[in-house]
Amino acid sequence: MQNKDEIAGKVVQFKGKVKQTVAVATDNPDLQEEGVADEASGEVREGLGTVKRKVGEAVKDLGNAIKR
Repeated sequence: MQNKDEIAGKVVQFKGKVKQTVAVATDNPDLQEEGVADEASGEVREGLGTVKRKVGEAVKDLGNAIKR
């Protein structure tokens, strides 16, 4: 199950893609750059969330293994 950082990262990525689409339609290079930055930021946040989740799962698995 995804955590809040993974979900938030996907939302920011989507927002960036929307900005890029609007920028192309309106010929607005500043908005295009902002969209690219948002998309990259979202990818980083989603990646951070994935790492957090995997570390948490590993710790949980380790705890379960120790209990046995």
